Amino acid sequence: MRHGGREGNRGGAAEPMDGPRSSERLLILALERYGVWLRSTVVCLCSALGVASADVADIPLAMSLLVPALLACGVRLYSLRRPLPFALLWTLDAAALVLTGLSQPVLGGDGADVMVEAIVGISLITFQHEWATRPLAGAALAALGALVSALGDVLSSPGHGPELIPLMRMLFLAGLSRAAFLMVRARARAADRAAAARAASRRKADVAAARRAAEREYLATLHDTASATLLMVSQGDGRDWSWLPARARQDLEALSAMPGFETENVDLAALLGCVPEGEGQARVRLKTHIEGPLAVPSGPGLAIFNGVREAVTNVARHAGVREAELRAWAEGNGTVVELSDAGRGFDPESVPARRRGISGSIVGRMHAVGGSASVTSHPGTGTRVQWRWHGPARASQAGGGGAQVTGGVPRPPRAQTQHTALVRLIRGQLLYGAQLAALLISLLSQFTLSLYQLMAYQSVYRPAWAQTAAFVCLAAVAATGGAYLLRGRQIPPRVRWWSLGAVLTVSATGAFTLPPERLAGAEDWVFGLVGWHALFLLADLRVRVFAAFLGVHIGLNATAVFLSGAPTAAESAVMGISDCGFQLSVGVLLTHLLHGTAPAAGTAAAQEEELRTRERIHEDMQRDHKERYRALTATTVPLLVGLGHGVLSPHDEEVRLRCGVEAARMRRLFAESDAVSDPLLNELRACVEVVEHQGVKVSLAVRGRPGEVPVEVRRELVDPLAVILGRTRSTARVTVVWTPRAVRVSVVSEDCAGGRGTGEAAQAHDRAMDAKVTVARTTRGESVWVEAGWRRPAISGVDQA
Repeated sequence: MRHGGREGNRGGAAEPMDGPRSSERLLILALERYGVWLRSTVVCLCSALGVASADVADIPLAMSLLVPALLACGVRLYSLRRPLPFALLWTLDAAALVLTGLSQPVLGGDGADVMVEAIVGISLITFQHEWATRPLAGAALAALGALVSALGDVLSSPGHGPELIPLMRMLFLAGLSRAAFLMVRARARAADRAAAARAASRRKADVAAARRAAEREYLATLHDTASATLLMVSQGDGRDWSWLPARARQDLEALSAMPGFETENVDLAALLGCVPEGEGQARVRLKTHIEGPLAVPSGPGLAIFNGVREAVTNVARHAGVREAELRAWAEGNGTVVELSDAGRGFDPESVPARRRGISGSIVGRMHAVGGSASVTSHPGTGTRVQWRWHGPARASQAGGGGAQVTGGVPRPPRAQTQHTALVRLIRGQLLYGAQLAALLISLLSQFTLSLYQLMAYQSVYRPAWAQTAAFVCLAAVAATGGAYLLRGRQIPPRVRWWSLGAVLTVSATGAFTLPPERLAGAEDWVFGLVGWHALFLLADLRVRVFAAFLGVHIGLNATAVFLSGAPTAAESAVMGISDCGFQLSVGVLLTHLLHGTAPAAGTAAAQEEELRTRERIHEDMQRDHKERYRALTATTVPLLVGLGHGVLSPHDEEVRLRCGVEAARMRRLFAESDAVSDPLLNELRACVEVVEHQGVKVSLAVRGRPGEVPVEVRRELVDPLAVILGRTRSTARVTVVWTPRAVRVSVVSEDCAGGRGTGEAAQAHDRAMDAKVTVARTTRGESVWVEAGWRRPAISGVDQA
C-alpha cells in the first residue's frame, strides 16, 4: 500500500512514503484487535447461553460444534501476539463461522435463532475490521456468513425458506462496517498528511538550525587554525618559523576531519591538560587548577577546549605577558572553566564585529552547544574569560531557542507542546471520522431498514402517528448534527443536549407505543437505531456518558417489558448483546482510539520524524563538509600541505603573498554571517582589514545607495578584489559604485606583485562568469586595475530597483 501524501524533504522537494504511516497503521492494528476480541467474546457468551437453553440430549452435539469454534477463536486471539499465515487465519475465521452457524438447528428454539444471529451478525461486522487491509477476504467471509445463516434457518425449520430480513440486515450492517472503516481511515490518512506537512516544515527549520550551528563551528575552527596560521605567515619575515610545519599539519587535520556525531561524555579535565602553550617567544606558561574529573558531553567539551586554545593564543598575541592561570571546577549540574591573565587588557566593546576571536571562537562556539561564555577586561587590569556548561537540565534554555546540540550533534528541540499539538491533530481527525461514520450508519439504517419496518408494521403501533413523529424527530436530530459535522464544526453543547433529549424521547415513544411482546422484535425499529444517533452526539465525551445513555435507553425498554411480565431469554439477549452491547463496544473502541491510539500515533510519528531529522542532518552536514573542503582544496589546502611538509617556505615572498590572499578570502567568508545593512561593504572591509594589518594603505570609497545582492554574487564580486589586495605591497584604492540597476566594485593597486596573481585572477574570473558577474582587468607595469560588475536581472520586463 502506498500512502497518498508526500513528505517534504530538503529544499522543498518531496520524498515518497511507502506504507501506511503512524495514525493509519495504529488504527488498523486497533481495529483488528477490537474485531477479534469482540467476536470471540460474543461467541463465548452466545454459545454459553445457547447451550444453557438447549435440550439436555442436544448438548453433546452442540458442544462438539461450539468447542472447536471457541478453539478457533482462541487461536485467532493468539495470532494477535504472534502473526500466523494468512491462509490459516482465514480458515480459522471461516471454521468458527460455519461451526456456530450449523449449531442453530442443534440448539433449537427461538433462543438459538437469536444467539446464532447475534454471532453471525457480529462476525460479519468485525470481519471488515479484522481484514481491513484485505477487503476481498472480508467480503468472502461476509458471503460465507450469509450462506451459513441461510442454511441454519433451513435446517432448523424444515420446509421453510431462510428469513430474508435478518439476512439482508446482516449483509447491510457488514457493508456499513466497511464504509465506516474507510471513512475513519480516510481521516487517519488526512491526519498523517497534515502531521507530515507540519513535520516537514519543522524538519526544514531544524536542519537549517543544525547547519547554521555546524557552519558557525566550521568558521570558528577555520578562524582558529588555517586563517590564523596563514595570516601570521603573510605578515612578515625574520622570525622563528620552527613551529610552523607542525601547526600547518594540525590545521590541515582539523579542516579535513568530518563532523563528529558522538554522544558520549568526555573528561574535560583531561582535555584541558592538552591545551597547547605555544613555542618559543609565543609560549604562554599555564598555571592550572583543575578539580577533575569533569564529565561533559563531547560537543560542549570540545567547544570549551577549542575556546581555551584560542584564548591562550590571544594572550600570546595581545596581552603582553607570558603567563596565564587556567581553572576549572564543577558547579551544581554544570562546569565552569576560567582563563585569566594580568596583561594589558582591553575594552571588549571596542572590538570590531569582524574580529572573530571572541565573538566566533569563544562566545559563539559556546552558544552553539547550549552553553555560555563571557569576556571581562579593562585596559591595564588584565583579562578573564569564563566558559559555563549548564548541564542537561538547562542546556536547552541556554541555547537561545535554537537547535540543541548534545555530544557535538545539533539536535532539533522536541518540546512537549509540539507532541501535544500532534496528538490533538490526530485525535481530532479520528473523532471527526468516527462521528461521520456513526452519522452515516444512523442515516442509512434509518432510511432503509428502519423505514421499511415503520411502513410495514403501521397497524402494530399504538398509536401509529407517535412512531411516525419519532421517526421524523430522529431524522431532524441527524440533519442538525450532520449540518455541523459536514461544515467541520463541533456540535454546540446546547444543541447536543437538546438533541440527546429528543433521542431519549424517541426511545420512550418506541418502548411505550409498541406492545411489550413486540419490543426488540422485527417491528421495533427504534431500539437498535437510537444508539447510533447518540454515538455521534457523544463521541467526543468519555465512554461512561454514552454508557449512561444506553443504560437509560435499556431501562426505558425494560420498564415497558416488565410492566407486562418478565422478558424472555431471547429478548434479553437481543437487548444485551446484539444491539446495545455492540454499540457500547464501539463506544469503548472510540475511547481507545482517541485516548490510546492517538497519543501512541503521536509518539510514533515524533520518533519517526526524529529519525528522519537526524538522518537529514547527518546527510546535509556531510555534504556541507565536503563542499567546504572542496572549496578549500584548490587554494588553502595546497598552502597548508606545502608549509606542513617544508615544500613552501615562509621566507618566500610569493608564499607570503599567497597566504595573504587566502587570509583575506577567509575573512570575507567570516563576514558573510554578519547581520549588517550592507553585507557587500562589510565583506570588502573584512578583506581590507587583513591587508591593512600587513602595512598596506587602503582607501575605500562608496558611491550611490546600497541595494540587495545575493550571497553567491557577493562572493564573485569580492574574490577578484581579494586576490589583488592580498598581493598589494603598499597602496590600493577600492571603490564601490551603486546604481539602480547594477553594482560595480573596483580596486587599483599601485604595486601589485606578479607571480601567480594572474592565474588566481583568471580563476576568479571563471567563477564569476558562472554567477553572471563580469570581471575586467588592466595591467600597466606594477599597477593593476580590476573591476567586477553585476547587473540585476529584469523580472517581467521591469528592472529591479
